[in-house]
Amino acid sequence: MTRRRWIADEVSGDRALIFGEHAAHLSRVLRVRVGQQFDVVTPLCVRRGQIVAVNDDRVEFTLGDAIAESAVAPVTILLSIFKFDRMEWAIEKCTELGVTRIVPVISRRTEPHLASAAEKRVERWQRIAKQASEQARRSFVPEISAPVKLPLQLKDKTEINDELCIVLSENEREVLLRDLLKESTSKLLLALGPEGGWAEEELALFAQRGWKSASLGNTILRAETAAIAATAIALSELQ
Repeated sequence: MTRRRWIADEVSGDRALIFGEHAAHLSRVLRVRVGQQFDVVTPLCVRRGQIVAVNDDRVEFTLGDAIAESAVAPVTILLSIFKFDRMEWAIEKCTELGVTRIVPVISRRTEPHLASAAEKRVERWQRIAKQASEQARRSFVPEISAPVKLPLQLKDKTEINDELCIVLSENEREVLLRDLLKESTSKLLLALGPEGGWAEEELALFAQRGWKSASLGNTILRAETAAIAATAIALSELQ
C-alpha cells in the first residue's frame, strides 16, 4: 500500500513537525494516530516518518531512512497572469504534474487589475502548490516566484547554455513543442502567454534573446489548458 506523503514545516535532526491548519487537518479530519507511518518531505530528501505525538496544532514525526527518488530534468514555466480562479487551477495541476518552478509574469496583455493584485496572491499560490505537491506525492514543493514584468525574466542567448528555452506561440505554424523537446537538455524554460496570446513585440523580444518558438497544435486553447497540456507534454518527453 502506498503511504501518504506530508511536507514538514520544521525539521531538526531526526524529528519533523507539522503546524497550524495542516496539523489540524491531520488530527481532526484524517484522525492520524501515534505509531502511523508516512513519507515526510524534508529540505534535503524524503524520509520514512512515524508519528510520535498528535495535537490539533502540532503533529510530530520521528524520521527514518531516506527514500530514493528518480531524477527528472527541472522544468520552469513562465506563466502569464490571467483570471485568478483559472490560474490557481493551472498552478495546482502543473504542480501535480511535476514542474520545478512557476514564475507569474506580467505581460503586455495582462489585465491591469490582475497585475496590480498579483503580488498579494503569491502566498495563496504557494499554499496551493504545497497542497498539490502532497496530493501528487512530490519530493519537494515548486517555487512560486513573485510576479515579474516580462523583460526581467528572459535570459539572453549568451546566457543559454544547456537550457532549452521555448515560448509557446499561436503564430507558430510549423514547429510543435514535442519536436523541440527531442533536443538534449538538462533544464527547460517554458513561456506561456496570457489570454489573447503574446503581443508581437514580446514575441520579437523572445526571438531576439534566443528563445525558440513552438506550438501545441492547430486548436486555440484557453490559458490554463495550454499550461497544463504543455507541462504534461514536456515532462513526458523529458522522463
